[in-house]
Amino acid sequence: MNVTWTLPDGHIATADVAEGTNLMEAAVANNIAGVVGECGGCLSCATCHIIVDPQWLDKTGDMSDFEDAMLDVTETERVASSRLSCQIVMSPALDGIKLTVPDTE
Repeated sequence: MNVTWTLPDGHIATADVAEGTNLMEAAVANNIAGVVGECGGCLSCATCHIIVDPQWLDKTGDMSDFEDAMLDVTETERVASSRLSCQIVMSPALDGIKLTVPDTE
C-alpha cells in the first residue's frame, strides 16, 4: 500500500507501507523529514503531526479526545485536517493516502 508525503520544501516522498503499520513508524522508517515521533508512538509528544489531505480524512478513523488535546501543543499550528500520524494505522482503505508534513521553522 502506498503513502505520499509532501515535505515542507515541496518535495514529494512516496513509500510502500505494510498493513497494520502506523504512519509515524512508516515516516520514520522512510526518513521523512519533519516526522520525528520522539515518544515512539505513545501519544505523548506530538512530534508526528501531519496534515491529511481532506479527501482522505474521513478514512483515517475517529480522533480520540487525547489526540485532539495533543494537537493543541504541536510545534506548528493545527488545521482542520491535522492528525498525529502515530494514531493512523495503514489499511487497504488508506492505500494512496496523501499527507503533508507541516513546516516547523
